[in-house]
Amino acid sequence: MMETKFAVACAVGNMTLATALLATSAAPAWALDGDPIAGQAIFQRTCQNCHSLDVGVNKIGPSLWHVVGRQPASVQGFDYSEAMRGNKTPWDIAALDSYLADPRGDVHGVKMFFKGLGDARDRADVIAYLQTKQ
Repeated sequence: MMETKFAVACAVGNMTLATALLATSAAPAWALDGDPIAGQAIFQRTCQNCHSLDVGVNKIGPSLWHVVGRQPASVQGFDYSEAMRGNKTPWDIAALDSYLADPRGDVHGVKMFFKGLGDARDRADVIAYLQTKQ
């Protein structure tokens, strides 16, 4: 298995090792194709009115700094809904994709009123952008 990961890491050229290792996991194929530049524009248009990317700066929604991989309802100082406090699925790529597609359908009872990003490419781009904010 390690030899496979090493071969993938060597084969990908300028991709980071973390991204190469992700390629050998069960992550959806589109997750590796997200464009963080496009994701930034989508984030600015659809997310930044309610969410900050600054550490400890909460708005209507919690700060999304370091959201990829963290536990839900874990930002200090933010008053999460009971539904989100009950969500125990870490914010990995698949969980973020599902949530961003339909927040209220994915975690019933959340405060977030955003209807979601229907386009899988847009979600992949936003997630790629959020991965740069670690």
